[in-house]
Amino acid sequence: MRLAPIELPCSSWLRKCGVMLLVAGCVVPAASTAGDWPQVLGPSRNGIAEKESLVDSFPKSGPKMVWKRDVGEGFAGVAVSGGRAILFHRRGAEELVEAHDAGTGQVTWKQAFPTKYAGGISPDNGPRCVPLVHDGRVIVFGAAGDLHCVALEDGKALWSRATAKEFGAPGGYFGAGSTPIAEGNAVLVNVGGKGGSGIVAFAVADGKTLWQKTDEQASYSSPVAVTNDGVRQVIFVTRYSALSIDPANGKVRWQFPFGARGPTVNAASPLVFDGHLFLSASYGVGAVYAKFSGTKAETLWANNDTMSSQYTTCVRHQGMLYGIDGRQDVGDGRLRCFDPQTGKVRWTKEPFGMATLILADAKLILVKADGTLVLAAANPDEYRELSRASVLPATTRALPALADGLLYVRDTSTLKCLDLRRSR
Repeated sequence: MRLAPIELPCSSWLRKCGVMLLVAGCVVPAASTAGDWPQVLGPSRNGIAEKESLVDSFPKSGPKMVWKRDVGEGFAGVAVSGGRAILFHRRGAEELVEAHDAGTGQVTWKQAFPTKYAGGISPDNGPRCVPLVHDGRVIVFGAAGDLHCVALEDGKALWSRATAKEFGAPGGYFGAGSTPIAEGNAVLVNVGGKGGSGIVAFAVADGKTLWQKTDEQASYSSPVAVTNDGVRQVIFVTRYSALSIDPANGKVRWQFPFGARGPTVNAASPLVFDGHLFLSASYGVGAVYAKFSGTKAETLWANNDTMSSQYTTCVRHQGMLYGIDGRQDVGDGRLRCFDPQTGKVRWTKEPFGMATLILADAKLILVKADGTLVLAAANPDEYRELSRASVLPATTRALPALADGLLYVRDTSTLKCLDLRRSR
């Protein structure tokens, strides 16, 4: 519709958790203009916004609100591309893809798709995955595993695939939650299907199946792409493994176990930098730091002490990693800075709470699960908070987005655009 411009059994702790195990980030940025945030965790899927100039602090009342609007169910953060903020949410029996003017919030188009998803753990039945903007298209992955593609210009529906139904994928604890990745003319999805359809590639143009490989079950971690030693590869963290895929044909280049059986999840996205890979999960899994090439991966260290992330993806600045260690259903989250080369923790701020992170202008932008926005220095020597304010009224799971100094945050009732731009 065009508008005028303006499951599985689980233990009691997991049922109480209600956690949105999002995907939480590559090295080679997606095609985007300056200031875009076109996919999960930004242009390079690592939570970093380049070339931003942000305020050093904001009032106790919070940053200036540019616009806000009511939204439906879901834990999907927005994507921002070409002056459009793309929202994916649910109202009633429909999952909606909507384009907003990034600066004013005016809805310019929307497209609706029917859904019957009903989760058994979280009371929220909306989509979990951040929209993916690629090659003039918007690709969304719904909670029931329905993959849709619409035109970025006007929202026209181009194609859809019911991946869970077609490939026999189980529903998982919280529905489908691994955001797809685009590589050239293909969209790669951790479908988690049966009979060799764990990872499936679909044609961007028409949605046809290009290849399907592995028996890997789905996770809530989003894949990342990297060219290392001249070899292009997409790295997935699935239910029980970390593996490298040749995006051209699905061939597995290397693979090693990561994860644990039982009521556990892998939710943080892999981080790749300087020929190395960092993975983290909670539930007794812990962290792995590995060196990898086009044919193999070698673990350099692994422990459950440095960083055990329930769903937050760490961000990297000047060689250090910053992230949230711990679980919200067992105690509380700790903000931590550590050296990935050694696994040594530099500092810990506790209690801090669960949060998601963006790194920009040598600052950490942290959106806490209770709706609090925190601005802190990315300082390897100590925790130094710059500002904090309550900006959302309800529990906040969705990943934030930052584009041209505007921060987009949402809970399950409200989407806000906040101004973090330094005065010119």
